[in-house]
Amino acid sequence: MKTLILCSLALFFAATASAHHSDAGLDMENLTSFEGSITGFYWRNPHAYFTLETMGESGETEEWSMQLGSIPSASRMGWTENTLSVGDQVVTRVHAAVNGRPYGLVDSVDLEQGMISGVNFYTPAVQAAATTLEGLWMTDHASLPDGEFEFDAFILAHIELTEKGRAALEAFEPLSAENPMAGCVGRPTPGMLLSSTLFPIEFVFQDEDTILIQTEYWDEVRVVHMDGRGHPDISERFQTGHSIGHWEGDTLVVNTANFTDHRAPYQIGVPSGAQKRVVERYRLIDNGERIALEFVVEDPEFMASPIRHARELIYSPHVVPEPYNCDPEAASMFLRASD
Repeated sequence: MKTLILCSLALFFAATASAHHSDAGLDMENLTSFEGSITGFYWRNPHAYFTLETMGESGETEEWSMQLGSIPSASRMGWTENTLSVGDQVVTRVHAAVNGRPYGLVDSVDLEQGMISGVNFYTPAVQAAATTLEGLWMTDHASLPDGEFEFDAFILAHIELTEKGRAALEAFEPLSAENPMAGCVGRPTPGMLLSSTLFPIEFVFQDEDTILIQTEYWDEVRVVHMDGRGHPDISERFQTGHSIGHWEGDTLVVNTANFTDHRAPYQIGVPSGAQKRVVERYRLIDNGERIALEFVVEDPEFMASPIRHARELIYSPHVVPEPYNCDPEAASMFLRASD
């Protein structure tokens, strides 16, 4: 069963990357069409969703919950808070739950004005150049190795676990309250870096001693201390870690440690731990149109070998970040749906 869940996770995030929790229990190989009336449209994070009254196989009406992406990612696909209204008649195609529960992940919806997709993602294009790392940046999808789109697929393809890490993975129930995302707790570093496929990251140079790296994803803000200090005692721990940085020529090097225990930083149940460390390297390339990003993750308590990754970010000053404001009811919807 755990193998099936992991395979499902890898397929889901490689193909859609739109949910904040596992897709275990959804039929990601097939689409099911439903025609019916909208009974509710909920414009919330970590994902928007709507409810649909439709006719069941037995001839009785059923109400289905249909999940979309987050507000920022759905907005970049053309959705707005006014796209659907109660009473609208629509046809939608979804990846439905395999156990028969009325819950699905939206592929597309047919509206009077045409079809709108639930799974196409904004692809940044070079429109401007920067002279420093400051500003907004998004991942160039073409720079990702082997077509890997999101963090779960990447981690599953590259992680090598210790015995303790394997035990943690086996014990994790993604569709339960032990998943931190069910309580609006985001992912620690390198979550924001890998999620730049969907959400822009921004560098803010506050002064010569402080750089902020922030993202609309979970409203995360990291403070990078550039004043030469070291990490504090391990008794001081932080969800996104403690970051210190320095310049190596034109490359910004960021070292992050002192992570709190976090049950699912990669959404597969392998925790962050006290020994985890992430080293990131950022360098302007292509005359300021892109950043070359590399990082290494080490966590010898749970990972038998480091994870290494590289990608390019495109300067995207035209992208407008939005507050994430995770809604606890929307975050825990998959728990209720799995009852």
